[in-house]
Amino acid sequence: MATLVDRLDHVLGAAATPLADVFGIHTVEDLLRHYPHRYMTHGSELGEKEPPEGEHITIVATVESATLRSMKNRNGQFLAVTLAADGQRIEATFFSPHKLKHVVVPGRRGMFSGKVKYFGKRWNLTHPSYVILGGDDNDGAVVPAGRIVGGGTLAGLARGSVDSSGAVDMSVFDRAFVPIYPAAKDVESWTFMRCVRQVLDQLDAVVDPLPESVRAQRGLVDIDTALRSIHFPDTAQDKDSARERLKFDEALAVQLVLADRRRDASTRVAARCPPITDGIAAEFDRRLPFELTAGQHQVAAEIAHDLSAPHPMSRLLQGEVGSGKTIVALRAMLQVIDAGHQCALLAPTEVLASQHARSIRSMLGSLAAGGELGSHELATKVALLTGSMSTAAKRSALLDAVTGDAGIVIGTHALIEDRVEFLDLAMVVVDEQHRFGVEQRDALRAKARDNTSPHLLVMTATPIPRTIAMSTLGDLETSVLTELPRGRSPIVSNVVPARSKPGWVDRAWQRIHEEVAAGRQAYVVCSRIGDDEDTETGKKSAAKKKSASAEDGPETTAAVDLYETLSSGPMHDLRVGLLHGRLSGDDKDITMSEFNSGEIDVLVCTTVVEVGVDVPNATVMVIVDADRFGVSQLHQLRGRIGRGGHQGLCIMISYLSPAGGSFARLEAVAATNDGFELAKLDLATRREGDVLGAAQSGTVSGLRLLSFIDDEDIIADAQDCARSLFARDPSLANDPGIASMMRSAWRSDRVDYLQKS
Repeated sequence: MATLVDRLDHVLGAAATPLADVFGIHTVEDLLRHYPHRYMTHGSELGEKEPPEGEHITIVATVESATLRSMKNRNGQFLAVTLAADGQRIEATFFSPHKLKHVVVPGRRGMFSGKVKYFGKRWNLTHPSYVILGGDDNDGAVVPAGRIVGGGTLAGLARGSVDSSGAVDMSVFDRAFVPIYPAAKDVESWTFMRCVRQVLDQLDAVVDPLPESVRAQRGLVDIDTALRSIHFPDTAQDKDSARERLKFDEALAVQLVLADRRRDASTRVAARCPPITDGIAAEFDRRLPFELTAGQHQVAAEIAHDLSAPHPMSRLLQGEVGSGKTIVALRAMLQVIDAGHQCALLAPTEVLASQHARSIRSMLGSLAAGGELGSHELATKVALLTGSMSTAAKRSALLDAVTGDAGIVIGTHALIEDRVEFLDLAMVVVDEQHRFGVEQRDALRAKARDNTSPHLLVMTATPIPRTIAMSTLGDLETSVLTELPRGRSPIVSNVVPARSKPGWVDRAWQRIHEEVAAGRQAYVVCSRIGDDEDTETGKKSAAKKKSASAEDGPETTAAVDLYETLSSGPMHDLRVGLLHGRLSGDDKDITMSEFNSGEIDVLVCTTVVEVGVDVPNATVMVIVDADRFGVSQLHQLRGRIGRGGHQGLCIMISYLSPAGGSFARLEAVAATNDGFELAKLDLATRREGDVLGAAQSGTVSGLRLLSFIDDEDIIADAQDCARSLFARDPSLANDPGIASMMRSAWRSDRVDYLQKS
């Protein structure tokens, strides 16, 4: 007998080798959790003379005749076969006749499976799958292994049903549902089916990790039944019940990890930072030239309450593009500074880190001039640390951090380096959290004083559907900003079909001229840099992007090339700048400073401006080759405009056909400014695996059956279950089965990734 932890080669022998080599399947459990992705049904037996068009039928019949015939409308031949079954004669048509004419011959009996198709009043099976059972004297029950002949799924089933005696066990053809597995050239679906049957025949009853009370409350079948039924269900109900149980296991495994992180955070000690009435935070509020929205007041109160507790805050702040997240985060950091501690703000790009430093210094004014002559008595320093800074600038920033002179230290991944030390780090703010993995967040959190943990606030302007938030960030409390600041208008978006309406592209450039003439500015965004480097990562492209298909579109436009074209052509009379990820840090800072100050009218750029860049005077954005960007990315990009008192206009240019799916996606983006609706569209378009980007993909890619699109109720139920289990038994000492689920239903390496801290 076998158990889930047994090595597969000990159970299957040499047959396990290709499973390990191709699919990384090494244990019995690995194999049983390689679930079928669909099931083949044979269809009904022939029970009527005129079955409905499209019905899938399976018959056992004798070949009466097989004749080669020429096609009427094109060159080639087909094999016209007459089959005798159930007292009827059925016509079947086979293509590739020269491969079949020596196999499908009069007198042979076989099983044939396909869909009914009518030609006039007569119906036909066109190129059905088949397996030859023998001659008239063969009863069709068992066929010697050496005589398997056939084609399509039925023949594959026969090859996968060789029993221990070397004969084909034809009982598989009696099943209502035959599993079809994710397979490869060297490991066919039928190989999986044969191996799974062999393993299940030897498998001991699997002990269920879920308490019976949890199963009974939800009407879930036990795990032994589920693992057997998912592979070989006898009924549709068996299949559905197995899937429901296994989906719940996957959801619960994820939620147990997150619940454990929440429990761990609740046991850590953090600096208490209650608000005070006469500190830098109160002085900042007094100087604000505008009134915060009701939503900003509410979220600020939630954060202030968390910061006052003796345990570390762990909060996610979601907010639409331009909803005012930064000012809420700044007020929180000032509350921590009032308590005598430091804060760190981690940004994904140097452009965004520099932008944060400029905007925070601007908002604080003299309150950011700590240590300078004539500074306010409550002032602190705001330090910036990025990888491309000069050695002297880095040394100065590092000194400000380690001495505590800088109350706020802003930086990129450079902040995570071992040489960066803080005097008393008590709060970490992570902007655009989907750009960072859990390990990176925790590396920065580890820089707090011994035996304490800093408060954590992660921010995103990329709306996250509830199911993904629950399944990847469920260890965080969530706050949401939905209001736009007063005086800000929704952005108007249009899609331009450049190939069929080239005049509309010219009109886009004219609109930029009109806005610049009115004293405003514009972005022109491209999907790649140019000079044979096609992405912000700087990867060399073997050749310029050519169209692989009509949907892929033509060669894309590079930022470097478009900058030259616009500077010498349609915008020769305007001040045009260029910004992309391959420029040095100093060059990027100079360009952004010039754009901020209005010295540049039009900024041709790549997605380096996607997040956080705030130029209130910019009102127009033209996105070239917009079909090359994801839904959330487009929403982020257009959020860079209309941030002042003027209407924003986003023009998305595509060279694809308006009839294609990609163009329809662009029109869907143009139709709404609701980021949460677009997040749902993004999820449906790209599915679960990459919605949060590579840094977070480990938290979802291990899922096999659970869908973030379709299974919200299961995920919510699993979250409640996980939290109640930890509330009852924080160490899970009395629930070893539950503890094991974090290492079984979900891949253990994914769990280890989340648990690192």
